[in-house]
Amino acid sequence: MTDSQRCASPCVVVSQPMYFPWVGMLQQIRLCDIFVYYDDVQFSRGFFNRVQIKTKHGIRWLTVPLLDWKRGQLINEVRIDNSQDWKRSHISQLKQAYASAPYKEEMLDLVHDVFAGSYSRISELSSASTSALVSYFSAIGESKEFLFSSAMKIQGASSRRLIDICLSLNAGYYLTGHGARNYLDHQGFEKEGMDVAYIGYVLEPYPQLHGEFTPYVSALDLIANCGKDGLKLIQGAPVDWYDFIAKTQADKD
Repeated sequence: MTDSQRCASPCVVVSQPMYFPWVGMLQQIRLCDIFVYYDDVQFSRGFFNRVQIKTKHGIRWLTVPLLDWKRGQLINEVRIDNSQDWKRSHISQLKQAYASAPYKEEMLDLVHDVFAGSYSRISELSSASTSALVSYFSAIGESKEFLFSSAMKIQGASSRRLIDICLSLNAGYYLTGHGARNYLDHQGFEKEGMDVAYIGYVLEPYPQLHGEFTPYVSALDLIANCGKDGLKLIQGAPVDWYDFIAKTQADKD
């Protein structure tokens, strides 16, 4: 698919809701036209209820405690254990980690705004945290549509379900993260007249506290250190799937 064809074709991203996700997720949102929170798939260990931040003691996790979680539960079924004062703990850790960051107050205000909401399930909190990041960097959310897969009532599993979600949205192409290369049915999308692209991340360093730069932390880090200017670092570009797979294989060889 050419760049001009892409511009005329709706781009869809389907991703599980993540708790204050990293910059790479914001890059995907900036490139898409429709973002679908994939909230009715099985919960597994990942970034749905936790995220990394940098501290003077190294990388630390902010983890939202879960209540009676059982294997096989869907993300939108998993409840938060609000008997624990996890909000105060996360605020305290963020204050300590970013005490000397130039935009720490803007970052903390955003977190306080999210925490002012009432959430019983992790999908609600995680999607709200992503929405807050998008609102802060407002340009990446302009003219975007945000949906939940659970509300779309599309059955199926694996690549077939993703294909059907995209078909229901009249997608021209599907944009995905790198982990999908191990399971995605690329030809299945093409048979339905849709292309597949992988996100080509731009992980440009920015002034960051606590040692060597890493992009693999919450986008709260970008806000605390760069403020609104962080928008310039939310870039990235789609890479056709066959080029991406070829490069991945070449890197292995």
